[in-house]
Amino acid sequence: QVQLVESGGGLVQPGGSLRLSCAASGFTFSRYAMSWYRQAPGKERELVARITSAGGITNYADFVKGRFTISRDNAKNTVYLQMNSLKPEDTAVYYCNYLMSWGQGTQVTVSS
Repeated sequence: QVQLVESGGGLVQPGGSLRLSCAASGFTFSRYAMSWYRQAPGKERELVARITSAGGITNYADFVKGRFTISRDNAKNTVYLQMNSLKPEDTAVYYCNYLMSWGQGTQVTVSS
């Protein structure tokens, strides 16, 4: 069974940083692209970033480009999202994704 477990969320002030992690199991992690999505209350889920299987190509939503960095460690079956210069509008539950599988999410709250 595919399992994705996010961690690293929390409360941070505007301009601060967080590093999210997603530990994956139940599939050959190194063969697949991975993505981060987020969903704020009352809003639709949206794609944040995507990384190819070997980590060579990354893609970002316009609203995080230049602030967030997605990376992966295939030896650890883990994908990361480094979030810098956080804004209040980044507040959301962040989910990692593989095909149609989702983790439970980790809450990120950006507030002063």
